[in-house]
Amino acid sequence: MKTNCVRIILLCLMTMGVGASAACSCTETGGPDAGQEPGSGGEEPGGGSQDGELHEGLLTPDMELELRDYFSDVLTAEFSDEIERFGDKSELELKYAEDNAGLVWKAWKDANDDFAEEKLIDIGPLSQGVSGRWSLPSGLEPSAVMPYYFGTKGVKPEEGWPLFLYMHGSGDKDGEWATGLTLCREFDDAPSLYFIPQIPNEGEWYRWWQKSKQYAWEKLLRLAFVLGEVNPDRVYFFGISEGGYGSQRLASFYADYLAGAGPMAGGEPLKNAPAENCANIAFSLRTGADDTGFGRNTLTGYTSEEFDRLEQKHPGLYVHNIELIPGYGHAINYYLTTPWLAGYERNPWPKYVCWENYEMDGRYRDGFHNIQVLERSNPDTSMRTVYEMTISGNVVNVSVQNVSYETTETMNGIEMKFSKTYSPVSSGRFRIYLNSHLVDLGQPVTVRVNGETAFEGMVEPRLDMMAESCALFGDPCRVFPCGVDIDMSVL
Repeated sequence: MKTNCVRIILLCLMTMGVGASAACSCTETGGPDAGQEPGSGGEEPGGGSQDGELHEGLLTPDMELELRDYFSDVLTAEFSDEIERFGDKSELELKYAEDNAGLVWKAWKDANDDFAEEKLIDIGPLSQGVSGRWSLPSGLEPSAVMPYYFGTKGVKPEEGWPLFLYMHGSGDKDGEWATGLTLCREFDDAPSLYFIPQIPNEGEWYRWWQKSKQYAWEKLLRLAFVLGEVNPDRVYFFGISEGGYGSQRLASFYADYLAGAGPMAGGEPLKNAPAENCANIAFSLRTGADDTGFGRNTLTGYTSEEFDRLEQKHPGLYVHNIELIPGYGHAINYYLTTPWLAGYERNPWPKYVCWENYEMDGRYRDGFHNIQVLERSNPDTSMRTVYEMTISGNVVNVSVQNVSYETTETMNGIEMKFSKTYSPVSSGRFRIYLNSHLVDLGQPVTVRVNGETAFEGMVEPRLDMMAESCALFGDPCRVFPCGVDIDMSVL
């Protein structure tokens, strides 16, 4: 098992490019004859370089301070539409890449520790029923306070706690929250750490996938990871009924963080939760065969068919356990899901990724696995951009297309089934992050986009790639200092 993702990351940055820009620079340096003041050198005070010059050894204290200041700015602007660029483009020695990635993560942790916000409460046994609460931004949801239970079962593993997020159904929120605590205490999944929230508001706000809740889930992941008590490769989202709808949508939206997801007594139209995004996670969906409300049984069947199709096309990548349970309606046996999920871990560096970048409650994500969107390729929400990446040896193949949906079946006003139409992309920009788990850093790397060679070159680490990937994902396993920027308009 991976006990500390940061310590085993060996990262790099491309130094040559063909057709697209690598996120690095080959900067010429010169003395007075090159327009430089005698004795000024090419480095900023403290050893950092703003123009891509090589920094030897470990990061200096001034560079670490610059990172903390940058991360503090990122946290202050949390949930903004764009990650601020980091100014220091120093190239770093490959032999120090792992240690420097650890220093970048430490700077991120320090910035989070110093950031004034409502933190997670202290971890204690779930049996004690200790709770905390977060106030969610009023601009996302008015008067939204999210109470939560946060506690453990069993003995902490050496690699850290597996983290389970449970989302309750849409009955009276006090009763649902209490029932959720009872169920989560009883599930046979120890050792485990549970985050059990109560929906802040009922009525139109009783949805676990709305922007205000996205804010909460991203805060949970960020704080859980910097806490250092959670295994980042064992995070699971699951829920019942309304929580089933929510966890199915969130499984597609946040699959790159998850080892598994387990909606129960739900069933979403696949337009709301594209199954393609769930490569590399374990997905469970259990619904009563007689659960006809809102077409839950029918939608569960369609989801099963789609996961079967994807698993046949990509063996081993779409692990799923989808069941229509004979003789059951909306109430089913809830005790089978988490033990099944607990048997799976995340691969934080998959060599196959499919990402349909869809908006959820009007918001897109800017990154997924090792892909970052710098400028969206879809003109509006009538289309979505699909990135499909496959790495074989040192060749990275990426397909980029826009997709539009047409409804082909409805039931009582619910869109049930769809056809998809794909079209070429001629605009937008994105970045592919790479590390030694994805490619051999000692050999040239080729990036092909829609069949065209977009990049070829050798590799060097760079500080701004580490900083920006850390700020984007907040994930100790994804501090990538290697990046290739692709501009679709020039391909």
